[in-house]
Amino acid sequence: MPSEINAAERLRQELDRCPAGRPGWRRFEEVALEILQFLFVPPLVAPLIQPRTYSGIDRRDAVFPNRNHGVPNHWGHLLSELRARMILVEFKNYDREDVGKDEVNQTRNYLSDPMGDLALMVVNKLPNNSAHIKRNTIYSQDRKVILFLTKDHLKEMLYMKERDEDPADLVMDAVERFYLQHE
Repeated sequence: MPSEINAAERLRQELDRCPAGRPGWRRFEEVALEILQFLFVPPLVAPLIQPRTYSGIDRRDAVFPNRNHGVPNHWGHLLSELRARMILVEFKNYDREDVGKDEVNQTRNYLSDPMGDLALMVVNKLPNNSAHIKRNTIYSQDRKVILFLTKDHLKEMLYMKERDEDPADLVMDAVERFYLQHE
């Protein structure tokens, strides 16, 4: 347990040291990915990093295989409810510009049918209003759920792990809040 606490604190500090924008984009992606692995592997499988489609046209930042069929945990529930066989993760460390509808639509396009209908956009700041509206439209049209997880969400999940709570509770809460705000 003490080593997990030290790891969680180290990861929070590293996340805080990531500069926004171009200077810190790669480090933000590396640290956020390390955090997600620390939080969710297992029960998820170690991620495929920057996997490309066969044609090479599309490159996703990370994909966590979800093999929790019939398992009574949050990931098993998301697999059943959203067909979340592969958890797509896109990282956006924007500085001056906002994450908007184009970035959300790009994430939507990466969610192929075999992957399922759940994606996480890990962002250093909340996306703009058009991103939220586009996310709702995507759900209305395709039933795909795109969650926005900020640096604060990542830090809270690290605290949850330190308290021996399930960090996937925050993901489930985010899905439920998304359903409630959807119109």
